Amino acid sequence: MKVAFGMKAHSGWAALVVVGTRDGDFAVVDRRRIELVEDEWAKQPYHAAEDMEAGAARALVERGIEAAQRIAIREMRAAVRREQERKNEVMACAVLVGNPMPDWSIEEILAVHFRMHKAEGVLFRDALARATNACGLRLVAIPEKLLPKQAERALGSPMSRLAKRVMTLGKSVGPPWGKDQKDAALAAMIALQGGPK
Repeated sequence: MKVAFGMKAHSGWAALVVVGTRDGDFAVVDRRRIELVEDEWAKQPYHAAEDMEAGAARALVERGIEAAQRIAIREMRAAVRREQERKNEVMACAVLVGNPMPDWSIEEILAVHFRMHKAEGVLFRDALARATNACGLRLVAIPEKLLPKQAERALGSPMSRLAKRVMTLGKSVGPPWGKDQKDAALAAMIALQGGPK
């Protein structure tokens, strides 16, 4: 079966939903939570570095970013391996993204509390995007705010009908099937159809 990943990141973890097609309709192949940190502080590395001396702060943030990227690659490889063991072919990985961040330095981010929140919001989404590329998968970056509009275009159906399809998918696999899983599933469906139109 041809499948696609849909991923929605949070601080330190991501929701992963794998969607394929069976008998001409979408089916959930896998659904899980992927941990993207090994240490509690790494969920918010900028906040962890906030009161440190500049050199130590930079080193801690860089360590947190490197760890998130390394773990994301490890988890992405594991997800691809699981699908290969099921004899499925992974066509793409859709990552829900936010607004791009200005090209601030670590010091500029640490100087303004709002920037720290923004940087941490981007950190894990970026790690998933990098992991997708590192694993040789086609990346489908979907701005989270545009997900409904892009889903309607890519899947050729109104959002009301798509929401019902996503609910049906959730019933087929049971809980948890909250907003994270629904959004990730919809993103995977878009990726499976070739991406946003």
